[in-house]
Amino acid sequence: MAESKTKTKAKKRPRIYLLDELRGFAIFCMVFYHAFYTIGIFFNWDWGRTLLNFFAPAEPFFAGLFIFISGICSNLSHSNTERGAKLFFIAYGLTVVTYFAVGNDSAIRFGILHMLSVCMMLYGILSKICRLVPMWVGIAVNVVLFVFTFGVTSGYVGIPFVWTLNLPVGWYQTDFLYPLGFIGNGFISSDYFALFPWLFLFFAGGFFGRLAVQKRFPKMAYKNYVPFFSFLGKYSLIIYLVHQPVIFGICQGIKYIVK
Repeated sequence: MAESKTKTKAKKRPRIYLLDELRGFAIFCMVFYHAFYTIGIFFNWDWGRTLLNFFAPAEPFFAGLFIFISGICSNLSHSNTERGAKLFFIAYGLTVVTYFAVGNDSAIRFGILHMLSVCMMLYGILSKICRLVPMWVGIAVNVVLFVFTFGVTSGYVGIPFVWTLNLPVGWYQTDFLYPLGFIGNGFISSDYFALFPWLFLFFAGGFFGRLAVQKRFPKMAYKNYVPFFSFLGKYSLIIYLVHQPVIFGICQGIKYIVK
């Protein structure tokens, strides 16, 4: 009976199209960025490298938007632990596929899907504890931690030109701490998002997502203004999984034709 009531409530909850649209915009940007990466790095075309270098500074922003929205949407899931576990196997399936497709040097060892899957599972495990923390406190703490740990992959924590602390060199000389951001000189992953700092941005979205559960988003958030981006956002996982093989195939076809 309780389960039936929960499902009924979920059906009555209005869809927040703004989240779909923003996530769709983020995945749209990701597709083009990965296209430039494929063109410039794998096919060694100069114009691809030029566009890749030009758009590289923007990549953390649209990726961050995608991660933050994923955190928000975790409030709308029945089981984040289960959802994260499924995504975890999909992500490592992608690792296997890229390993055999492009080799170990270009395989995705810990990309955005790997990171999101771990975040979802952790959010599911810690959700009861998180509920005890006031929303704005949780957001503020996680934003501070996000900024504070942004330099972990570069060997430090803190804020450049304000205060920094170098982390132990030994942490970066292992072969198994790369999911946390402790990467050595020999680490290569064609898509890489470490848990530090991105875990905290996900959790910030998780706290902010309480507004979604309480239906406290602005009225405009529930209207579908850009159906194209809304469609992309709704099917973002499928698009993410298939876009690279499609881009690679198109580039291979162009290379064959102009050869």
